[in-house]
Amino acid sequence: MTIETLAALATFAAMFGALFAAHSVGDHWIQTHHQACAKGAPTAAGRLACARHVVTLTGTKMIALGLVMLVTGLRLDGPWLCAGLLVDALSHYWADRAASHEDRTTKVTLERLAERLKKNGFYGLGDRLTAPTGTGSYALDQSWHIGWLFIAALIIAGGSS
Repeated sequence: MTIETLAALATFAAMFGALFAAHSVGDHWIQTHHQACAKGAPTAAGRLACARHVVTLTGTKMIALGLVMLVTGLRLDGPWLCAGLLVDALSHYWADRAASHEDRTTKVTLERLAERLKKNGFYGLGDRLTAPTGTGSYALDQSWHIGWLFIAALIIAGGSS
């Protein structure tokens, strides 16, 4: 294994770790109650609430990545970094438009995907309005986001080699 390969692996690991930690903070601590409740509404206000959530979430991730770079001296390629964050942000927005909302009457985004993949039974477990973090939809939502964090970290690390 070459030094370049080891450096790329280390960059990927650092990026994934930072993105994962920042995702958890941004998705649960930084997201406002209004954003969490409104982001799934099938209205312009719902789309705006979701966009605001994704912007603050992406900002949280940028801070985490910046801290890794500051502390370690790691330098990343700007276009690759932007591409990774953009892919993550778009995937997050798409998934979060499925958020539970009393105005929602049709299946959307992750719910439709879960149905196509025969995961709709798991997706429907629990009460999304009273206990949203203890549901199948929450587990599938978070695993979707983590999978895209992995892809974003690969993209970002791709610019370091």
